[in-house]
Amino acid sequence: MMAEGDLGALLEQMQRDWDARAKENARFYVDTKKREWTDAEFFKSGEETAVQEILTDITNICHGKNPKRMRVLEIGCGAGRVTRPLARIFGEVYAVDISREMVRQARAALADLQNVHIFQNNGKDLEVLGDQRFDFVFSSIVFQHIPSREVIESYVRAVRRRLRRGCLFKFQVQGEPHDSAADTWVGVALSLRDVREMAIRCDFEMRYSYGEGTQYFWLWYFRPRLTSRAWWQHRRYKLHLVRRRWRRVIGRLS
Repeated sequence: MMAEGDLGALLEQMQRDWDARAKENARFYVDTKKREWTDAEFFKSGEETAVQEILTDITNICHGKNPKRMRVLEIGCGAGRVTRPLARIFGEVYAVDISREMVRQARAALADLQNVHIFQNNGKDLEVLGDQRFDFVFSSIVFQHIPSREVIESYVRAVRRRLRRGCLFKFQVQGEPHDSAADTWVGVALSLRDVREMAIRCDFEMRYSYGEGTQYFWLWYFRPRLTSRAWWQHRRYKLHLVRRRWRRVIGRLS
């Protein structure tokens, strides 16, 4: 487990690095397909992400609810590339980013949208949002840059506290193993076992995943409903892991 001082230093480094990238060329560092983006091109790329990851998955995301009555959260909004199409789909959109400069640019670019609320957070939790609760949480090409499993799990736990029961946290992590030390550009790689065990520890039900072993490793974490069959299966599996851990401890002591 990372010491508090080390964690604080890492978060400061993440903020400095992303502020520097945002000042140099925010849109390029948000989406590296092009170094120079026009407004139209940049936000069209965000619409493409929304089509691919939101509109094609609307059943899992909405569960029959009217999107216009949903409050959603985007983690790592950058310069607002995906935030704009989210605001067209859903009734109310909250967004956070660790970079003050990214937040400044996103607020300027989306000033015409009354249903968007953008905040700078500390890079590991959602305390800046107070007691807001959400019907869906989304994050794309963000967690792949985080160099610490502890920071990623801190975010997941924060989402669990603010996500309504039965609702979805859909996010993407770095799944491609790499030899270089993780930094604030190429983050820590997670395996299928890693993300399954993280879901258990954070009290989520991981129903689906896609892209294991690649840079675009997508995860579907649902906050369980207490009465659902899947919830009880989830709890039994969690108990199984605890028992297995204790058997290993007893085995080493005997």
